[in-house]
Amino acid sequence: MQSRIFPALLVAVATAVSGLAHAAQPYDQKTFQAAQTANKPILIEVTAPWCPTCRQQKPVVHQIEQEKPDLVVLDVDFDSAKAVLKQLKVQHQSTLIVYRGGAELARSTGETDPAAIRSMIGRAY
Repeated sequence: MQSRIFPALLVAVATAVSGLAHAAQPYDQKTFQAAQTANKPILIEVTAPWCPTCRQQKPVVHQIEQEKPDLVVLDVDFDSAKAVLKQLKVQHQSTLIVYRGGAELARSTGETDPAAIRSMIGRAY
């Protein structure tokens, strides 16, 4: 019994650790501009801790991050980053914005369908 539990535990720990390696990072103008200059695919994720739609989007975005390690995911806190929201012309939490370099390619608010989110992010590739 122990010989089966230990490998399963190792897989769980490895999965958790690898998930941390690609976690969304807080939005920072310099990071955003550097990713744009490097022509990287970028996802801006506007979230709020109290938002149930944001909570539904998070695991989908996280899974895509795992599959696409070159995707730069920047998290904008809806409650505290008012200047960034104004700059990005965002009025609601649960907004996802996809860029490739300097061009905005897609935007959605309240989308929770994994296929639609994947399709939207896929436009940057």
